[in-house]
Amino acid sequence: MCGITGIYCFNEHAEKYRDKLDLAIKSLKSRGPDNNGIFINKNTGFGHTRLSIIDTSPAGSQPFIDNSGNYALVFNGEFYNHNDFRQELVNDGVKFTSESDTEVLLYLLIKYGADAIEKINGCFAFAFYNSAENKCLLVRDRMGINPLIYYQDKEKLIFASEMKAIFSFGIPKILNHESVHTYFQLNYLPSNCSIIQNVRKLEPGTYLEVSPQDVSIHRYYQIPSYNPDHKADDYETAKQKLRNLLDDSVKRRLIADVPLGCFLSGGIDSTIVTALAAGHTSHLNTFSIGFKDDEYFDETSYAEIVAKKYNTNHTVFKISNDDLLQNLNSAIDYFDEPFADSSALAVNILSQLTRKKVTVALSGDGADEMFAGYNKHSAHFNAKYAGIKEKLAAAMNPLWKALPQSRNSKSANLARQLNRFANGYKLSSEERYWFWASIGSKEYTKNLLLKQPDIQSLEHIRQYYLSDKSNYTDLNEVLYTDMHMVLQGDMLTKVDLMSMANSLEVRTPFLDHTVVDYVFGLPAAYKISATTRKRILKDSFAGMIPQELLNRPKHGFEVPLLKWFKNELWQMIDNDLLSEKFIKEQALFNYNIIKDLKKRIHSANPGDAAAKIWALIVFQNWWKKYFN
Repeated sequence: MCGITGIYCFNEHAEKYRDKLDLAIKSLKSRGPDNNGIFINKNTGFGHTRLSIIDTSPAGSQPFIDNSGNYALVFNGEFYNHNDFRQELVNDGVKFTSESDTEVLLYLLIKYGADAIEKINGCFAFAFYNSAENKCLLVRDRMGINPLIYYQDKEKLIFASEMKAIFSFGIPKILNHESVHTYFQLNYLPSNCSIIQNVRKLEPGTYLEVSPQDVSIHRYYQIPSYNPDHKADDYETAKQKLRNLLDDSVKRRLIADVPLGCFLSGGIDSTIVTALAAGHTSHLNTFSIGFKDDEYFDETSYAEIVAKKYNTNHTVFKISNDDLLQNLNSAIDYFDEPFADSSALAVNILSQLTRKKVTVALSGDGADEMFAGYNKHSAHFNAKYAGIKEKLAAAMNPLWKALPQSRNSKSANLARQLNRFANGYKLSSEERYWFWASIGSKEYTKNLLLKQPDIQSLEHIRQYYLSDKSNYTDLNEVLYTDMHMVLQGDMLTKVDLMSMANSLEVRTPFLDHTVVDYVFGLPAAYKISATTRKRILKDSFAGMIPQELLNRPKHGFEVPLLKWFKNELWQMIDNDLLSEKFIKEQALFNYNIIKDLKKRIHSANPGDAAAKIWALIVFQNWWKKYFN
């Protein structure tokens, strides 16, 4: 990946903003530490910071400008199938000066305009300038793997890979209170809202066209909705096609002129990616992160089984809770808007240590959302096909509420999950989805925040994801919403932020659009049953997955927030970020709600207090940095 930024002025020369463009480029240095460059022509200015992956020579540096000088491009990402078009363009008379995929894209855009976008297989965010027409094209990839953020007022449109670069232009920072409410419900911001007014995220699968007369957004891709009237392949055929599509996807993502490896967690998804990658390259590098202080969440022994099976060059990073704690500030300080998925701390360290050995890592991101890999997917399935066991679990909600609940022990976590299931079971399908996707309820945010949002605007944020899937009669509808809301807003954001903070490129084979398109044409029954999640994925690759991994419970990265809040971080919470004095001076929060959360941290039944406190800590750190 790289970093891109730029400005399009409606009525003035972009040279006026050269100093701001310089500052913006410097703010993106970790995204591209190898080189940087600026292009300014008339009312348009582009900036680029380079992480060299393909053609690492100076010839591959950006911005790329064509031989005539009329077109320019800044590109962040990978164009995996660029060689499919190189000879076509050579036949057209193009004289390439590099082996870069960016240069191929430049001439493909010159030839086809916006129609070139659909020819790209890859992850990308880019800006293309046409001097003759005085137009600029901003484009984001189909799945939202690479970010692209923009700000617009009457005089200009500014864009960048990260919000910090846009802040470099001195834009007004006005808090978006509807987004604040959404953040404290979800612990992250979905892709259709921003914490700052007039700053927007270009939606995945869209491009923005800007000229002096108009700014318009166009959709070129949409994840296909499952159509029950469409005759899907039979199960055995589907397994074979999935194997072939995913193998092709992994193979495409192994192209690099720098050291490359795979994240290997010990779970199903990263194991499949590793197994397929090992079939196309010898001495594959693999990397795992383990936790010295918590054997229950340490999956490195499973990762080592996979590494041994495929003879990879395996590295295990064993970290302690103190390591996580010491890296806490560097991780959350990188956030341009509040982001409270605490597993980002572990991803930050994994990226930091992996970058010492390779520049590119493949990951298994996206598989959970596509193949029903989360606990909530089982919960949705069980609520839909409720039997005696599920109905009894819902009826026993008063008992679950009375039991100690937290993520810090197996029994307390089970009580927490049963309580959430019982509370969600009684809701409508739409409300159930939002409840299980949330940390805080609408009632909680209403009580927590002093400034109440515009209800219509707040509901618009929610209905953007729920409106056309509100009945959730098929689990594919849940997965479809997860792809748009959870994957794009949480999972991909986390990986992009933490990998780019450490100048590491992460590639996601499951999110190749050919794989996604095919999987969303398959019935939900292929993906989940009463006893199995990721059914077709496990069955398709059963011969490649060690038996020990097939039916083990999913863990993921767990961070010991509750322990920290009771001990190492308590003074920061009680005397600084969440002190009564600061909260009342800030005039954003109801201190009584925060006081209650602080009390629950030290109680025998903390429930979800730790996650809510973490969201507040991250927000306060961000607010102090940009508003105080």
